[in-house]
Amino acid sequence: MHAQHAQQAQIQAFFDQATATVTYVVHQGRGSACAIIDPVLDYEAASGRTATVSADRVIAYVREHGLRLDWLLETHAHADHLSGAPYIASRLGGRTGIGEAIGKVRKSFSAVFPHHGSLGEFDHLFAPDEQFAIGGLTARAIHVPGHTPADMAFHIGDAVFVGDTLFMPDVGTARCDFPGGDAAALYQSVRRILELPADTRLFMCHDYPPAGRGPAWESTVAAQRAHNIHLRDGISQDDFVAMRTRRDDTLAMPALILPAIQVNLHAGRLPPPEGNGVRYLKIPLNAL
Repeated sequence: MHAQHAQQAQIQAFFDQATATVTYVVHQGRGSACAIIDPVLDYEAASGRTATVSADRVIAYVREHGLRLDWLLETHAHADHLSGAPYIASRLGGRTGIGEAIGKVRKSFSAVFPHHGSLGEFDHLFAPDEQFAIGGLTARAIHVPGHTPADMAFHIGDAVFVGDTLFMPDVGTARCDFPGGDAAALYQSVRRILELPADTRLFMCHDYPPAGRGPAWESTVAAQRAHNIHLRDGISQDDFVAMRTRRDDTLAMPALILPAIQVNLHAGRLPPPEGNGVRYLKIPLNAL
């Protein structure tokens, strides 16, 4: 872990205002290998139209810096946006990876969304603590269940991309009321991240800024331990679980959960066209 911590990763963030999602490009400088984390495909629910404005910004950055795309990394199967991974891979190559527990998430939704493909739609399923490389950067996939059973944080060089575990200290933590979610598990997952060295850089998957500040996505282990409103040092697991459960009971479903789950459980691939050549996303009635 200490050798990994010494490596300096260069990180470019792209904030998608529509879904409050942050996509990252991680690399070691011009001409190096890179990874793209949590790419977004634009989707307008009212019209059913997709667009690639967000993904094209990321692609332009990769090309401008002469980077070679090794990995498209999904921290989990998102419920708030559609993945742009297949579109980016069609332009830049790269392998799409997600945590191996994605099968559990598929199973939990199988009664509502029967699957039209296999887990082989993902190029790689990461085992807990699996080591891999992004060019000269050492990386590790950390299993951080709680938000969903399959969440992964990616420790790359001196940075950790925490997915939907932590938010910025003044926002707190992710919800745990999706199928397979578990607030006690999230507490343990976050404490594992916060055992890393105090100056470890932490990068959020989302930001929902309170009034008075703009979007932000970079923190540190020290800042989270001192100031996170849900999980700073001194807050017990029992207290966290009680708070998280009360809070989750008040939250509405994400606006895009029904289209997003159908797509993201299949590595971002859209459903196949039907006989008329049109692709359809299905809206189950009274099922969730």
